[in-house]
Amino acid sequence: MTTRKPVSEWRDVYDFLDQVRLRPGMFVRGGSLLELQAMLYGYRVASEIHGSEAMTDFEHRGPFAEWLWPRLGHTYASPVGWAVEITKAAEASGRTGIDLFFDLLSEFKAERTPEAR
Repeated sequence: MTTRKPVSEWRDVYDFLDQVRLRPGMFVRGGSLLELQAMLYGYRVASEIHGSEAMTDFEHRGPFAEWLWPRLGHTYASPVGWAVEITKAAEASGRTGIDLFFDLLSEFKAERTPEAR
Protein backbone atom coordinates (compact mmCIF):
# COMPACT_ATOMS: atom_id res chain seq x y z
CA MET A 1 0.00 0.00 0.00
CA THR A 2 1.40 3.35 -1.02
CA THR A 3 1.29 6.13 1.54
CA ARG A 4 1.85 9.84 1.27
CA LYS A 5 5.53 10.79 1.30
CA PRO A 6 7.30 14.12 1.25
CA VAL A 7 9.18 14.93 -1.96
CA SER A 8 12.47 14.42 -0.14
CA GLU A 9 11.66 10.71 0.13
CA TRP A 10 10.86 10.13 -3.56
CA ARG A 11 13.53 8.03 -5.27
CA ASP A 12 12.37 8.08 -8.87
CA VAL A 13 9.55 8.83 -11.28
CA TYR A 14 7.59 5.85 -10.02
CA ASP A 15 7.53 7.31 -6.51
CA PHE A 16 6.20 10.52 -8.05
CA LEU A 17 3.51 8.55 -9.91
CA ASP A 18 2.58 6.72 -6.69
CA GLN A 19 1.87 10.10 -5.11
CA VAL A 20 -0.13 11.25 -8.13
CA ARG A 21 -2.20 8.08 -7.91
CA LEU A 22 -3.03 8.84 -4.27
CA ARG A 23 -4.10 12.43 -5.00
CA PRO A 24 -4.51 13.01 -8.73
CA GLY A 25 -6.47 16.22 -8.26
CA MET A 26 -3.56 17.77 -6.40
CA PHE A 27 -1.03 17.01 -9.12
CA VAL A 28 -2.89 16.85 -12.43
CA ARG A 29 -5.34 19.59 -13.30
CA GLY A 30 -8.66 18.07 -14.35
CA GLY A 31 -7.15 14.57 -14.42
CA SER A 32 -5.70 15.32 -17.84
CA LEU A 33 -3.33 12.64 -19.09
CA LEU A 34 -1.89 15.17 -21.53
CA GLU A 35 -0.87 17.26 -18.56
CA LEU A 36 0.62 14.24 -16.80
CA GLN A 37 2.49 13.31 -19.98
CA ALA A 38 3.92 16.83 -20.14
CA MET A 39 5.02 16.57 -16.50
CA LEU A 40 6.78 13.27 -17.25
CA TYR A 41 8.54 14.88 -20.20
CA GLY A 42 9.66 17.68 -17.89
CA TYR A 43 10.93 15.08 -15.43
CA ARG A 44 13.05 13.52 -18.17
CA VAL A 45 14.46 16.87 -19.24
CA ALA A 46 15.27 17.83 -15.64
CA SER A 47 17.00 14.48 -15.13
CA GLU A 48 19.22 15.10 -18.14
CA ILE A 49 20.02 18.66 -17.08
CA HIS A 50 21.03 17.55 -13.61
CA GLY A 51 23.16 14.66 -14.81
CA SER A 52 20.91 11.85 -13.68
CA GLU A 53 20.20 8.89 -15.88
CA ALA A 54 17.40 9.93 -18.22
CA MET A 55 14.09 8.25 -17.54
CA THR A 56 12.65 7.33 -20.93
CA ASP A 57 9.86 4.93 -19.89
CA PHE A 58 7.13 7.41 -20.86
CA GLU A 59 8.59 8.79 -24.09
CA HIS A 60 6.44 8.66 -27.22
CA ARG A 61 8.24 5.47 -28.30
CA GLY A 62 9.44 4.49 -24.85
CA PRO A 63 8.93 1.17 -23.09
CA PHE A 64 5.51 2.05 -21.67
CA ALA A 65 4.13 3.13 -25.07
CA GLU A 66 5.55 0.07 -26.85
CA TRP A 67 4.05 -2.17 -24.16
CA LEU A 68 0.71 -0.32 -24.37
CA TRP A 69 -0.09 -0.43 -28.09
CA PRO A 70 -1.06 -4.13 -28.32
CA ARG A 71 -3.19 -3.79 -25.18
CA LEU A 72 -5.18 -1.02 -26.81
CA GLY A 73 -5.56 -2.98 -30.06
CA HIS A 74 -2.93 -1.07 -32.03
CA THR A 75 -0.51 -2.86 -34.31
CA TYR A 76 1.87 0.10 -34.36
CA ALA A 77 2.61 3.27 -32.41
CA SER A 78 -0.08 5.92 -32.40
CA PRO A 79 1.01 9.29 -33.77
CA VAL A 80 -1.02 11.08 -31.08
CA GLY A 81 0.72 9.35 -28.16
CA TRP A 82 -0.20 7.27 -25.17
CA ALA A 83 -2.04 9.99 -23.23
CA VAL A 84 -4.57 10.59 -26.00
CA GLU A 85 -5.04 6.88 -26.73
CA ILE A 86 -5.59 5.97 -23.09
CA THR A 87 -8.05 8.85 -22.72
CA LYS A 88 -10.00 7.64 -25.78
CA ALA A 89 -10.05 4.05 -24.50
CA ALA A 90 -11.20 5.21 -21.08
CA GLU A 91 -14.00 7.34 -22.50
CA ALA A 92 -15.19 4.41 -24.62
CA SER A 93 -15.43 2.25 -21.50
CA GLY A 94 -17.00 4.89 -19.25
CA ARG A 95 -13.89 5.39 -17.11
CA THR A 96 -11.60 8.29 -16.47
CA GLY A 97 -8.31 8.41 -18.30
CA ILE A 98 -6.29 8.78 -15.12
CA ASP A 99 -7.87 5.67 -13.58
CA LEU A 100 -7.19 3.60 -16.69
CA PHE A 101 -3.63 4.95 -16.88
CA PHE A 102 -2.87 3.82 -13.33
CA ASP A 103 -4.40 0.38 -13.93
CA LEU A 104 -2.25 0.01 -17.04
CA LEU A 105 0.80 1.34 -15.20
CA SER A 106 0.33 -1.33 -12.51
CA GLU A 107 0.24 -4.03 -15.19
CA PHE A 108 3.29 -2.57 -16.92
CA LYS A 109 5.30 -2.48 -13.71
CA ALA A 110 4.23 -5.99 -12.72
CA GLU A 111 5.38 -7.39 -16.04
CA ARG A 112 8.71 -5.55 -15.96
CA THR A 113 9.81 -6.32 -12.45
CA PRO A 114 9.24 -9.43 -10.37
CA GLU A 115 8.85 -7.37 -7.20
CA ALA A 116 6.25 -5.15 -8.98
CA ARG A 117 7.03 -2.00 -7.08
